[in-house]
Amino acid sequence: MHVLYLDWPCFGQLDAVFTLEHEMHHKVTKFFHDGYKDRVNAEFSAAFDKAVEGQTFDFCFSFNFYPIVAEDCHRHNLKYISLLYDNPMVALYSYRISYPTNCVFLFDSVIYHHFHDGGLPNVHYTVLPVNSTVIDTMLKKPYDKARTTADISFVGALYDEDHNFYDRMYEKIDDFTRGFLDGLVQSQMQVSGYNFLEEVLNTHPELIEIMHKAEPYDRNKDGIETLPYIYASYYLCRKITSLERIKYLTAVGAKHPVKLFTLDSAKAIPGVKNMGITDYYGEMPLVFHNSRINLNITLRSIYAGIPLRCMDILGAGGFLLTNYQQDLCEFFTPGEEFDYFEDEADLLKKIDYYLEHKDIRAEIARRGHEKVKEEHNFKKCFTHMLEVAL
Repeated sequence: MHVLYLDWPCFGQLDAVFTLEHEMHHKVTKFFHDGYKDRVNAEFSAAFDKAVEGQTFDFCFSFNFYPIVAEDCHRHNLKYISLLYDNPMVALYSYRISYPTNCVFLFDSVIYHHFHDGGLPNVHYTVLPVNSTVIDTMLKKPYDKARTTADISFVGALYDEDHNFYDRMYEKIDDFTRGFLDGLVQSQMQVSGYNFLEEVLNTHPELIEIMHKAEPYDRNKDGIETLPYIYASYYLCRKITSLERIKYLTAVGAKHPVKLFTLDSAKAIPGVKNMGITDYYGEMPLVFHNSRINLNITLRSIYAGIPLRCMDILGAGGFLLTNYQQDLCEFFTPGEEFDYFEDEADLLKKIDYYLEHKDIRAEIARRGHEKVKEEHNFKKCFTHMLEVAL
């Protein structure tokens, strides 16, 4: 088959192209134009038309869903397969997702049911794929073992940048609304496995009006996203995730040394050493492989799905200790292929246990690695998607 691949700088880029070309023996033509995020861009569409002119493609593929690509594929009656690893993604609420030429794969079962059960049969569910063999090659080459070795590591953003969406809005609202949002944030932080933020906001239009006045959001002309969805997903969820990540890292750092791989500008946390950013292909798998415990604290807008970070940890043969995610427990066995914590006390207890029990920790990591290697590799994922889409 001949594949038109949207070649934007994304995670999984090299793995996807290698799988399509060398493992599945398809022809891949890469296409890129920097207007791919726009809803309407005449230059992008002209470049797309030129790319497909005189060519016969079986499908177009991209990581994440882009309405302008859906539009141009629809004009050319070309199947558009997209695989999302980001959530939230407001582009899903474009009316163009309903085009029959689309085949959209989501990794969060809650979001999948939201769209599929809402009348979009071209939306499907899949676990994200991972390249579980790249670590074997990386370990054979020289690398900075001191930097990539840790008792406990966390790779990810703290979402604590100055004037983030939530804090910027918080400065402009009245004390009563601040108190309401404080209570909502603290309540959600006590609940694992169920996100009720959007539901609450839907029942308080007066609150949405205040938030919108403080931080206006102009809905995309081709979109049907609601204000409760926007403020829950992009404002509240990120704030809660920031509070949780800092809270858990602070608690762990008070007892054990932790390496944090994140932006250099992140706020300092006692007991936690900021190592700066780590390259997805060049170093990150080594960090996961060489850390005794890899923490995952999921972005709250991922309701039930298995985050890409979890799959990458397992793919590198690392031991994964994460917050509870429903889909993770559907496809992997806690205590055998990974483990999860329920709250701060449970997190600290399990860290102590797994640091003391090396053999058990290593066996869990081995089983998790074997599971993703056999069942969640790129070839198997692409084979499934093509069977569904074509």
